[in-house]
Amino acid sequence: MDLHFFKYQGTGNDFVIIDNRKKSFKNNTKLIQKICDRRFGVGADGFILLEESSMDLCDFKMVYFNADGNESSMCGNGGRCIVAFAKHLGIINSETTFEAVDGLHSAIIKGDSVNLKMVDVPTVNISKDACFLDTGSPHHVTFVDDIDDFDVFTQGRRIRNLPNYDTINGTNVNFLQVKNGVVQVRTYERGVEDETFSCGTGVTAAAITAKMSNKIEDVPVKVSTKGGNLEVDFEIEGLNAVKNIWLKGPTEFVFEGDYYDKT
Repeated sequence: MDLHFFKYQGTGNDFVIIDNRKKSFKNNTKLIQKICDRRFGVGADGFILLEESSMDLCDFKMVYFNADGNESSMCGNGGRCIVAFAKHLGIINSETTFEAVDGLHSAIIKGDSVNLKMVDVPTVNISKDACFLDTGSPHHVTFVDDIDDFDVFTQGRRIRNLPNYDTINGTNVNFLQVKNGVVQVRTYERGVEDETFSCGTGVTAAAITAKMSNKIEDVPVKVSTKGGNLEVDFEIEGLNAVKNIWLKGPTEFVFEGDYYDKT
């Protein structure tokens, strides 16, 4: 199988994207694993198909797979990258509405920034030690004292596999520290099973948690990741709901190529 692909990244969160409007690619877990492998493949945190949507309101459909080859929940940075890709293909201009696994998303392109509207969060569960919320993907969020030296891999893997998260096939895990009014976040992503340079739904969860835990005052919330800076705007509704959520930041086309699978 010969696949023409495009690689994009959003604050270091990188994706292999394929124009699949003709349905030439059939879901193949092992092939996606091989493509995303950083030593034997193209290398990526995730794999995305751009397909036709059956919904009149939508310009296209996003189908997202984790690096482990399994179709997954929403990816915020992946959503921003596929919007940039759709513009490259001439499907859209500067604004769009598209279909994803968690519903409809609007997006606006301003220069090299893609601003993506996320789904509303009906409930933010805050406890003494952590916060849990679903921003299109499930996220466990906790504050730490030294974000730079924290063992994200070991602690992230431990929390990701806690028994109380078995019913949702594990959770993504975010570690936060607020410095000079900026939320610094590091994320362990399920499906990648490692720390990534950035996670869009995780950044969104981190910004909301920081605000609702009274660790930060201003909205939009500025967020720093290992791969760059993002901004999250939102409105708090009632005691523990959030609406009108926008994830904003840069995307970049990296390269395109052809992948030939011999099997």
